[in-house]
Order: sequence, then C-alpha cells, then structure tokens
Amino acid sequence: MLVAAAVCPCPPLLVPEVAAGAAAELDAARTACADAVGVLAAARPGLLVVVGPADEDGRGVHRAGAAGSFRGFGVDTGVHLGVGPAQERPLPHSLSVGAWLLGRARWAASPVEGLGVGEDSAPASALAAGRDLAARADRVALLVMGDGSACRTLKAPGYLDERAEGFDTEVARALGDADTAALAALDASLSYELKAAGRAPWQVLAGAAEGAGLGGRLLYEDAPYGVGYHVATWS
Repeated sequence: MLVAAAVCPCPPLLVPEVAAGAAAELDAARTACADAVGVLAAARPGLLVVVGPADEDGRGVHRAGAAGSFRGFGVDTGVHLGVGPAQERPLPHSLSVGAWLLGRARWAASPVEGLGVGEDSAPASALAAGRDLAARADRVALLVMGDGSACRTLKAPGYLDERAEGFDTEVARALGDADTAALAALDASLSYELKAAGRAPWQVLAGAAEGAGLGGRLLYEDAPYGVGYHVATWS
C-alpha cells in the first residue's frame, strides 16, 4: 500500500556540480526536494521506489545498487540507487537525479529500487504499473521524478507554446491536491507536444495512490529555464 510520495523535477542541473556557476538558481528547488524526501523518511516505508522517465535502454526495473553518473554533462560525479550489488545497466538520468537526492539525504529508511518509465507509455499502462508498485509491500513510498512542460518561454527547450502555462498550472493543482483522477486524465498527446516528461511517472503515482486516501501539499512551482518544475508531497 502506498503510504507516502514525493514528486520532484529531474533536471541534472539540480546537482550543483552540473549547474556549476548557476547552481544558486535552483537552491529553492533543492531545498523543497530535500523537504519532500524528509516526508518520505518520516513515513517509515518498507520499500521506496524511485520512478522517472527513461529512454528505451533505461526502462523497467533497476535494482538496489544500480549506478548512474553525470559524465555526459561534463562532471565526474557518480551515484548509486541504495545499497546492493553492482548492476550492469546504468540508471537513466531521471533516476540518477533521484539517487543523488537520496544520497544527499543519507537515505537509510528502507530498501530502494527504481522504475524507468517510457515517456510514450499509455496512461492505462502507467496506472497499472502504479497499482503493481503499491502492492509490493505493506508500506510503499514513491519518489516520483519528472518535469512539466518545456515550452514556457521563447528560450525554453521546446520554444514557447501558449498552452504550456495552463498545463503546468493544472499539474501543480493536481499534485498539491493529491488529485489522482486529474493526473490519470492528463492527455498523453498534449503532454508529448509540450515535452512534459513527467506525465507518465505522475500517472504511475496516480495508479499507486488509488484508494490510499493521501493528502497532498505543493512545496514548489516555477519555470526557471522555461521548463515547469514542481515539488509536492503526498502523505
């Protein structure tokens, strides 16, 4: 059963070594993420699963001990997903950022696993994956990594799309209200057009939280680089 969840954005720029001189620009987001991870630890889960978007090579389950790095961003910083034997398959960037957040918090509250979700996953498949995760243990927590639209400004990765701000506003409301129905109803085609990588992971969360009676709290909402970033907790 799902007992707690934290939602965080997953840009590698959250890692100060990657952001370098611009690190201070995401200090507020890092602080909110740290607070969200603290809510997960307070829930005393028996299992924590980090969920995030992944390309084809990174999809599926990543066991404890899986490693990731930020070398592709010019930084020799490595991370591990919890404690476990070495794994051959590297973590996708979203789960690497999640592993970095857990390492920063010195996570020791429970075993940790990861789940990479395709950005093209059908809503029904994402919801079903969430239900499966919630059934894994009596007390399951999720760290859900994912960004909102990447079309908030002219300089955004996806250029400016007038629909982006409304999309992110509704996502923020749904995350803050723990509105599983609203997350489940997010349109996959619109999300793809707006380059919202968090859509499928948020729908995994919606499936996991069905019937759990959790309340939500929005801790952070902004679009500092034209990309919607949200931090929320469900408990």
